Amino acid sequence: MPSPQPSSALRSPRLWIGSGLILAVVSTLFALLYVGGNVNPKGNLRDLPVALVNSDRGADAGGKHVNLGDQVVSGITKSAGDNRSIDWQVVSRKEADKRLGQGKVFGALVVPENFTASVAGLSSPQQKEPVRPVLTVLTNQSAGSIGSSMASQAAQKAAHGASAKIGQELLKRAAAQKTPLPPAAQLMLADPATVQVADGHPLGTHSAMGLSAFYYALVLVVCGMLGANAINSQVDTALGYLHADYGPVRLRKPLQHTSRVRTLGVGVVLMLALSVVMGSLVEFATVGILGMDASHLGLLWLYSVAAIAVVGVSALALLSAFGVPGMLLSAIIFVAMAVPSSGATVPLQALPDFFRGLAAFEPLRQITGGARSILYYGAQADAGLTRAWVSMGIALVVSVLFGFGVTRFYDRKGMDRIPRPTDDTPSSDSSEPVAEPAPATA
Repeated sequence: MPSPQPSSALRSPRLWIGSGLILAVVSTLFALLYVGGNVNPKGNLRDLPVALVNSDRGADAGGKHVNLGDQVVSGITKSAGDNRSIDWQVVSRKEADKRLGQGKVFGALVVPENFTASVAGLSSPQQKEPVRPVLTVLTNQSAGSIGSSMASQAAQKAAHGASAKIGQELLKRAAAQKTPLPPAAQLMLADPATVQVADGHPLGTHSAMGLSAFYYALVLVVCGMLGANAINSQVDTALGYLHADYGPVRLRKPLQHTSRVRTLGVGVVLMLALSVVMGSLVEFATVGILGMDASHLGLLWLYSVAAIAVVGVSALALLSAFGVPGMLLSAIIFVAMAVPSSGATVPLQALPDFFRGLAAFEPLRQITGGARSILYYGAQADAGLTRAWVSMGIALVVSVLFGFGVTRFYDRKGMDRIPRPTDDTPSSDSSEPVAEPAPATA
C-alpha cells in the first residue's frame, strides 16, 4: 500500500510566522539603526571639536598696543554662547597641529602673526598697496570627511563674521577722518580679512579621502563575523551534526557526540589559526594590490589578525550560546549597530545620544580608531591605538568566559545537541534498518 504524501510545507503556519518575524525584526532594526543615526546630523550636532588659534602679535596704534586677534577669539567664543554645536578649543598653533595630527579636532581657525598690523595698514594713508590679512581655516579629513566639512563651514562662518565686525570699526574710524575714502577702499575696509581654506593634516591620494581606515576596519569585522559562521558550519559538518550540499550531492559524516565545550574549543582554535591567513590576505589585497596608503605594515598586519580573531571568537561564542539566533545577534552587533555608531562617516558629535552610547563599546568604533592611528597618525598610542588594543583584549576575555561558561552549563545539565542513543533507541550502527521520513514537498 503506498504511503500517504506529506502535507505541503507552505501550509505550515509556524513556517510563515517564524520566517516573517525574523525578517520583520531584521528589516526594521537595520532601517532604524542605519537611517536613524544619519538622518539629521546638523540637528544632532553637539560639541564638535574645532581648534581656535591666535598667533597675532598685535601692533601699536594711537599710542597703545592693540591685538585684534584677541578680539576675534573672544568674539567667536562669546557668539557661540548657548550654541553647543561647536566646541571651540583655544590653543596654540603647536597644540592645534598636534590635535589635528591625532584626529582629536576636525579643523582649526588660525589668526596669523601679522593680523593686527595688516588690518592697520589698510586704513593707513602711508600704505600705498595694502595687503589684506588672511584668516586660515584648516580642515582634517583624516578625522572624517563629513565632520571636517562641518568644522570647515563653522570656521569659515566665524571668520567672515569676525572680519565683518572688525570692518565696522574700521569704517567708523575712516568716517572720522577728513579725507573721504574711495568706494573701493570702503569695500575693502567693510570686509578686511581674506578667509583661506587649507588642509591641516594632508593624506595620500589612496586614502579614500579619509575613509580608508573605516573601510579597512569594516573588512576586518566582516571577515571575523563571516569566518565564524563558516567555521561553525564546517565544525558541525565534520562532527556529523550537519550535512553538506555540493550542488545535487549531499554528504553527511557519521555523527560524533561531542560536548559543546569541546566543539567551541575546536572552533576557537580554527578561528585563531585562520585569522592569520585572513589578516594577511586583507593587507595584501588592500595595500599590495590596490595600493592603499599605509605605513607600519608589520603593526598593521598584527592588528588585522588580532581584530579578525577577536570578532570571530566573539561571534563563535554567540553561535555556541544561542544557536541559529546567534547569527542574527552577530549581524545586529557587528553590522547593524556598529556601522552607524562608528563615527567614520557622520561624526559621533552629530549622532543621537543612543548611538553615542553604542560607540562606547561597539567593536567597529574601536577597531576604526586603531586603524586610523596606524594609517593616518603614525601609530600614535593616544590617537586611538591604545584604546583599540584594550577594547579588543576586554572583548576577547568576555567572549571566551561567556562562550565557554554557557556551553559548560549546557553540558553539565545534559543538554546534548542530539540526544545520545540508549538501549531502547536504534543506533546508526544497528543492523536493523531505520526508516527515513519522506521529505516534505514545497
